Amino acid sequence: MTSESKLQLVCLQDYEEHASQILPPFVLDFYRGGADQEQTLRDNREAFKRWRLMPRVLRGVEHRLMATTALGYPMSAPIGIAPTAMQKMAHEMGELATAKAASDEGIVYVLSTVATSTIEEVSEAAPKGNNWFQLYIYKDRQVTVDMVRRAEQANFKALVVTVDTVILGRRLATERNELSNTGSSSSNNFVASLFDPSLTWKDISWLKSITKMPIVVKGILRPDDAELAVQHGVAAIAVSNHGGRQLDGVPATIDALPAIVKQVNGRCEVFVDGGITQGTDVFKALALGARMVFFGRPTLWGLAHSGEAGVVSIIRLLKKELDLAMALSDPIQSGGRIHCICRILRPCSWFRCSDLIWWRCIRVLHNYIMTTRR
Repeated sequence: MTSESKLQLVCLQDYEEHASQILPPFVLDFYRGGADQEQTLRDNREAFKRWRLMPRVLRGVEHRLMATTALGYPMSAPIGIAPTAMQKMAHEMGELATAKAASDEGIVYVLSTVATSTIEEVSEAAPKGNNWFQLYIYKDRQVTVDMVRRAEQANFKALVVTVDTVILGRRLATERNELSNTGSSSSNNFVASLFDPSLTWKDISWLKSITKMPIVVKGILRPDDAELAVQHGVAAIAVSNHGGRQLDGVPATIDALPAIVKQVNGRCEVFVDGGITQGTDVFKALALGARMVFFGRPTLWGLAHSGEAGVVSIIRLLKKELDLAMALSDPIQSGGRIHCICRILRPCSWFRCSDLIWWRCIRVLHNYIMTTRR
C-alpha cells in the first residue's frame, strides 16, 4: 500500500471501508456481523446520534488532560481495546500487534479467550502492557482454573468475565458461511460442548474465591443485574450487549448506561462498549458516567490495514477526536476521572416520549375511545 493511500484514511469509518475491500468475505462476516436481523448491532451506533452535547464556551480550555485510572492502574486516556476473537484472520501478528500497540499508547488491552495467540505470547510481546484477560466459565471448572492461573503467572491485571454468552447467539452470516463450507454450523456445536448454561451468580463468588485478580463482569444491561454484581463484590461492570452479537433487540449500550451508573452509585467502576466510531462517542459515554470506554471492531480494521501501526493509528484517532471534544465542550478533571461540563439532551420523538407526555397521550386516546363508544 502506498503512503498516499494511507493518508486518505482520516477516521475510523475509513479504516472499516478499507477492511471491507481487502478481507475475505467470510472473515468480514465473522468480524462485522451481529445476531439475527442485526437490529441491536445497528442501534449500538445509531443510539449515539440520539444524544446531543450542550457545550459551555469561553471558559479557558488550554490545559486539557485525558489521563485517568481504571482499577487503580494509570491510563493515558479513558479508552481500552475490548476482547475480539481470531485476530490473526485480520493480520499475521494478530493479538500480538494489538497488545504492543495498546502498551505503547498506554491503554488497556483485553485478550479474548478465543484468541489466535496465547496468554504467554501476549505477555511476552507486551510485558509492560496493561493486559486484562477475558474469561468464560467452562463446564469443566478445572479448565477455567488453569486459564486463571496462566493469566496470573503472565502478570495480567484483571479478569473480564463474559456473562451474556452461556449459549451462543445466532449469527446468520457466519452460519451461512459455515453451512456452505462444511455443511454444518460448527460454532454452536463447539460452544455447546464447552460453555455452561447453568451458570448463576454463585459462580462469580466461586471465581472470586480462586483468585485475587479484580473481576470485571461484562454483559450487564439492567440495573437489577448491576446491583447483584455489586453485591457479589465485582471490581467493575462492563455495560455490553456483546457488540450486538448475542440477543437481537436488546437496548443499545449507551442507552442502558445511565440507569446502571445511577444504580451502582460509585460502588464499583462502570465501563461500556459497543458502537464506538468516533471520539464524541467516547465523550458522550464519559458524560453519562462511564469511567472507561472500550472499542473492539475498529481494532480489527486497523489490524487489517497495517498491523500494529494500524492499531496505533486507530487509538490515536480516538484520542485526537476525544481531545477535540474536550476542548469544545469544556470538561474538567478531578479525582483521576474526567467530568464533562455539558448537558446531554435526548430528543423526544414519537417513540421516545417522556413519561409525562406518554401518559397524557394515553389519557387523550382513552377519552377519545370512550367518547366514540357513546
